[in-house]
Amino acid sequence: MKVEVVHARPAHADAVSLELPAGATLRDALAASGFAVDPAKQAFGIFGKRVPLDQRLSPGDRVEIYRRLAVDPKEARRRRAVKRR
Repeated sequence: MKVEVVHARPAHADAVSLELPAGATLRDALAASGFAVDPAKQAFGIFGKRVPLDQRLSPGDRVEIYRRLAVDPKEARRRRAVKRR
C-alpha cells in the first residue's frame, strides 16, 4: 500500500512517499521514512487527526509528523491582549 509521510519543519515541510505492506502501522511508516523522530517529544497524525503509533494505515494515508509549538496559543493571545492595552 502507498502512503505519504510529511514532516513539518519551521520553514518548510519534507515529504516522502512509501510503499508499505498491508497491515502496516504508523510506527512502521515512521521507521521506513528515514526521518529522525522521537515519539516522546513529537506528535503524529493521519490527515490532521492525532492517532496512536499502533494505528493501522490505509492505502493513500498521509502520515504527519508535527513540530512543537514555539508558544502556547493561549499564551500568545494573552501577550497580544496585554500589548493592546
